[in-house]
Amino acid sequence: MVWFRASEPMPDDIDINQALLAYISDTTLLDTCLRPHGLSFMNPKLQSASLDHAMWFYHPFKADEWILYVQDSPASAGGRGMNFGHFFTQSGKLICSAAQEGLIRVHD
Repeated sequence: MVWFRASEPMPDDIDINQALLAYISDTTLLDTCLRPHGLSFMNPKLQSASLDHAMWFYHPFKADEWILYVQDSPASAGGRGMNFGHFFTQSGKLICSAAQEGLIRVHD
């Protein structure tokens, strides 16, 4: 889980707030499928890449207010990991969900 918010005031334009959330969604989501293998994105032998990434927005929000990003990985094997993320307002309202399949390989 990660709490975040924009450090500067955001405009009321929902498209800009959603674009920022899309950017943030990709910063830690793939990490969740590395943890079961004891890996970190800092490992120089790790090759990782996003294979696909989808998002569903449910309610308007402001990215300069606190948002909780809850992430999990139900499957991580065979060089790939499946990751899900859910974004909640500080009051607990689900505003967005994300899914990402990633490539994860360690080279000798």
